[in-house]
Amino acid sequence: MAGRLLRGCGRAAAAGWAVAPRSLPAWPGLGLHCGCGEAAELRTMGFSEEQARRLRELQPSQGPPSREEAAAQLLLLGLSAEAALELLERSPALLRLPAERLRERAGQLRRLGLDGGRAAAGAGSGGETPRRLRAAHGHPLPAGPLQRALNRYPQLFTLPRRRMAAAVRLLRERCLFTAEQLREVLETCPAVLLEEPARLHLHFQYAYFRMGLRQKEMVKAWLFRVPFAELRNRHIFLERRGLYRTPHKGQTQSGNPKLKDILHLPEKDFLGRLACSSREEYEVFKKLLAREEEEEEKEEEKDRDVLDG
Repeated sequence: MAGRLLRGCGRAAAAGWAVAPRSLPAWPGLGLHCGCGEAAELRTMGFSEEQARRLRELQPSQGPPSREEAAAQLLLLGLSAEAALELLERSPALLRLPAERLRERAGQLRRLGLDGGRAAAGAGSGGETPRRLRAAHGHPLPAGPLQRALNRYPQLFTLPRRRMAAAVRLLRERCLFTAEQLREVLETCPAVLLEEPARLHLHFQYAYFRMGLRQKEMVKAWLFRVPFAELRNRHIFLERRGLYRTPHKGQTQSGNPKLKDILHLPEKDFLGRLACSSREEYEVFKKLLAREEEEEEKEEEKDRDVLDG
């Protein structure tokens, strides 16, 4: 059935019709429990014989319709057959999600700009669907932001809606990223949607208040790609060596290293080019900093105990 859907879309595309990808219905009692029947359907969808075998071995208890529905929805998102199969192998929990849920979540991600700037309306436009179908039938397209995000973070499909909404609301309302800046953040670091909002806010506040950076700089330097602990270690190390000074409010500090270099240079280059230090010195510094943090936490606990007492 999933194969017939893709074949029908292909004929419609060839005839110039505008076809919108839609969720696939369940097909109880259509005789697809036969292995050869399922294999034929998967071959029709663009999977090779070997790929179809691997797919049939996933979650046998789910039955052929669930596997076909999940595979078809991933193909319609623009993933190649191999990419869709690898995603299902890494995250077999996707096979338990209704096809409607997969389609709905993909639509949410598109509305956030994770489809090269094309809104969710693009999912139903006549121009986009044939491209996805060509990708599904052995003509892979360059991976777009949405495909890259889903390949790296399949948890985006299963993330609770409230968690995703909370992260987006934080970035827009409390961190004050513009809509365009938010789109760039999600394209370059979709994992921010998986972060706990409190940790995400701490990451932003440190860069904004402690380092004196502005949203535009954070976006261009891919701030959220680097773990907060690494950002803090490198910044404080430079600061204590007199190589980074936090600008006063409303001013810029041109003498500071570029944020992109602080974040993304390999450690050897960071130490040699920016910090002018050795690895041994940096390792000692990190241990001392961790000890300082531990002592500060103990002092804070004592203060809380005194107040509570």
